[in-house]
Amino acid sequence: MKAVLDHVGIAVEDIDQALAFYRDALGLEVEAPEDVVSQRVRAHFIPAGQAALELLEATASDSAIARYVAKRGPGIHHVTLRVEDLDAALAQLKARGIRLVDTEPRPGAEGARVAFIHPSAAHGVLVELKQPASTGPTLSAKRIALGDMQLTALHDGPFRLDGGAMFGVVPRVLWEKKTPPDDRNRIQLAMRPLLVEADWGRMIVDCGAGDKMNAKERDIYALDPALDRALAEVGLGADAVDFALATHLHFDHFGGATSLASGSLAPRFRRARYLIRAAEWEDATHPHERNRASYLPQDFVPLRDADVVTFHEGDEVIKPGVRVVRTGGHTGQHQIVFLESGGKTAVFVADLIPTTAHVQDAWIMGYDLFPVETLMFKKQFIAEAIARQHLIFFEHDPHVAAGYIREQDGKRFVEQVL
Repeated sequence: MKAVLDHVGIAVEDIDQALAFYRDALGLEVEAPEDVVSQRVRAHFIPAGQAALELLEATASDSAIARYVAKRGPGIHHVTLRVEDLDAALAQLKARGIRLVDTEPRPGAEGARVAFIHPSAAHGVLVELKQPASTGPTLSAKRIALGDMQLTALHDGPFRLDGGAMFGVVPRVLWEKKTPPDDRNRIQLAMRPLLVEADWGRMIVDCGAGDKMNAKERDIYALDPALDRALAEVGLGADAVDFALATHLHFDHFGGATSLASGSLAPRFRRARYLIRAAEWEDATHPHERNRASYLPQDFVPLRDADVVTFHEGDEVIKPGVRVVRTGGHTGQHQIVFLESGGKTAVFVADLIPTTAHVQDAWIMGYDLFPVETLMFKKQFIAEAIARQHLIFFEHDPHVAAGYIREQDGKRFVEQVL
């Protein structure tokens, strides 16, 4: 069992006086209160760095918090430790003969499951174990029409990356409010390739990480490959794909381009031509210390050996209504894909804006090789996307596949469509 500090519970007698201190005097941000009906208590959470404070206000005279305050007065009531698997933690404690208040989990605040350890076993401290509500995405294929095109946000399952790396110089105290990390500092992400169907055929833009990684690598990234299932959701298989277009060749974007067949690497989409920017291929096949972990030769070299690659140069129209534009920044040749039909425009932005949390100009990944280049392109692009109402497809957001970037009263947000 691995446990980390989640919050400290503080019993209060007068919530207004408590807020006058924590909120008004200390300037801390207090979240909206939540009633925990089963425990007859109202919880006010106050983020404080990597943990939080929880002000506990009794909502009934016979609640545990009311009895505690009546007997001991206001003050620290308990310490809460976060665990990934509460059932396993309780089983481990029972096996060690630890005295428990709760032998089975019960519902807690924020949709969590909780259980208390008796103070006699914890040297006079009431310890709460908490398993947070699942924040994992429920992924499914999502389809929308764009003029004469049919666009489908597929998925290759969820995965996780280091939160600090995903947000670069943005302080954790800011990004963890939008996407809380697990006990390995990883945040929940998704891989969402885009299927484009038009009268010229079917194209998949990026194709996830694929299923070639070993058990250790899958654990590092919390991978659960699912692209075949996503295609099946819309009645298709890998052989229905005519073209596979790469925004860049990092493993979480183009690892699914190849697969193991009878122990050998082969193109995953057997009927497809693979469309790759020539300069990106050059970078990927000549990596350096800074990008070597992201460029895995088994993801793309077998494509050249199978003679299924078509290289393109610069910004150009790949197919009618499909246009690529180099952004640079993330990689030297990173590109985004404009989809235009019926007077409407959608843009698959890949790692320029990987999630909806990255719509602020300066929220740029630590993975970007040239972050200032990202910033310059991103500022111009988002201004245009807002003004022209481009539909944006987010490749790594665990909950939002597509939406419109809006700005109101100086605040930027995403209006979800898919």
